[in-house]
Amino acid sequence: MESAASTSSTTTADVTVMSAQVAALMRAKDEQITAQGEQIAALKHQIEWFRRQIFGQKSERRLVEDAQQISLGEIVDQGSAPTPMRRVVAQHTRAVSKTKDEGESLPFFDATQVPIETIELPVPAAIANEAYERIGQKITYRLAQRPAAYVVLEYIRPLLKLRDSGRLVTTPAPGGVIEGSRADVSFLAGMLVDKYQYHQPLYRIHQRLTGNGFTLSRPWLTQLGQQSIALVEPIYQAQLASIKQSRVITMDETPIKAGREVQGKMRTAWFWPVHGEQQEICFPYAPTHQKEHIFKILGRRFSPDTVLLTDGNDSYARYAQVVGVDHAQCWAHARRDFFEAKDYEPDRAEHALELIARLYAIEDEIRERALVGDAKRWYRLEHSKAVTDVFFHWVERELHADALKAKTPLTGALAYTHKRRAGLELFLDDPDLPLDTNHLERGLRVIPMGRKNWLFCWTELGAEHLGIMQSLIVTCRLHGIDPYTYLVDVLQRVGIHPANRVAELTPRLWKQHFADNPLRSALHTMPTP
Repeated sequence: MESAASTSSTTTADVTVMSAQVAALMRAKDEQITAQGEQIAALKHQIEWFRRQIFGQKSERRLVEDAQQISLGEIVDQGSAPTPMRRVVAQHTRAVSKTKDEGESLPFFDATQVPIETIELPVPAAIANEAYERIGQKITYRLAQRPAAYVVLEYIRPLLKLRDSGRLVTTPAPGGVIEGSRADVSFLAGMLVDKYQYHQPLYRIHQRLTGNGFTLSRPWLTQLGQQSIALVEPIYQAQLASIKQSRVITMDETPIKAGREVQGKMRTAWFWPVHGEQQEICFPYAPTHQKEHIFKILGRRFSPDTVLLTDGNDSYARYAQVVGVDHAQCWAHARRDFFEAKDYEPDRAEHALELIARLYAIEDEIRERALVGDAKRWYRLEHSKAVTDVFFHWVERELHADALKAKTPLTGALAYTHKRRAGLELFLDDPDLPLDTNHLERGLRVIPMGRKNWLFCWTELGAEHLGIMQSLIVTCRLHGIDPYTYLVDVLQRVGIHPANRVAELTPRLWKQHFADNPLRSALHTMPTP
């Protein structure tokens, strides 16, 4: 009997142990299944993101379903199809072409392929009244450019022999922007516009020139570009100083490959574009992404009411705290995280997108009503503040509900906006502060567009020059100025303009002072044949 009781007790204990083991295995299995489910969901989100990058539209525009929109299987009445709406787009003008002059007696071009415009210079005024006989002529060539056409300017200079003294005299050759260069200012401006506005690598420009009958080298083009940019660099510095005096300064960063890190690998460097409230933009270059470059670019002295508007990079927050300026945050960057989470948790992400869309709708109403100053401020406090209160109350509630869950794209978006609430709400009480940094994003688009053409900058100096030229060209476009006309003028004017008034040559002020009567190349002042 004792043996049977002992056996029964052992069996019961074994069953208990086995039950505990099975329960532990089941819990581990459940945990593994849960973890795998979360991993599968995350991988599905990544696959969907990559699919959208390859096959889908890249725009973050929120498309609201239209009840009147027909389905794919419905038939369209071809006879009653409405006339498609059309819109007028800005006309594009081709950058000016390039040409070179190699010497007096040895032309650097094929005269059978290259059109030549002849300019005959008069007898020097100093000897116009003296007795002389014309015994020949000297020819000087200058490379000039018209939009989409290369032209050689042929200056015919009379060679004179004074009868009394027998001395030979001639009309001096016209001076150039670059001392001793055979490139006309129109060619310099056209080359800069081709390279920096239309993103044509220098080797393609060289191919176009050689293909049109010119004999010249790529190093010559490189030297022309460097010398031309050195002339306008003081204008860039004056524009950057003007931006730093703005009350609202917008700043961002974008990467670029510049200089070799090791053999076969380019170094990743950065542009730190800054935008001022007077529609000016500059692209300072820095070799790294470290926050001290913000101090070097913007400095440390600002007026008490200065506001820095940026994305959620913590480096900007630390900078603003150190220098004592208000730090506003961009709603477009906050919205982007919710847009990315829409494929993972569509209902909750769509609710956030809808609330943010209300803020932008209110901004549209403000623009339609042409509200400014206090009227704009009170309208935001009356309408936008109610939306932000609802939005952040919802963010806090959702964060609390997801506190014990694994991190997802939506929880990341919620944490991002919750942490930056103060900066995101700063626009409510400041009528001069925009809702986002989209105006700067549109301006810096030239950098990623250029990367698709020239891929990288071979040297850091080339990257600095890229930033200088894009600063002037993009600002020209913001003010409705033709970059070619502007560069032709300032390349000639910068050498004679007072250094203490160089700010007048920035695109914004140049438009006020010189745009009505800009300096031209000899190519444009020639009489039409």
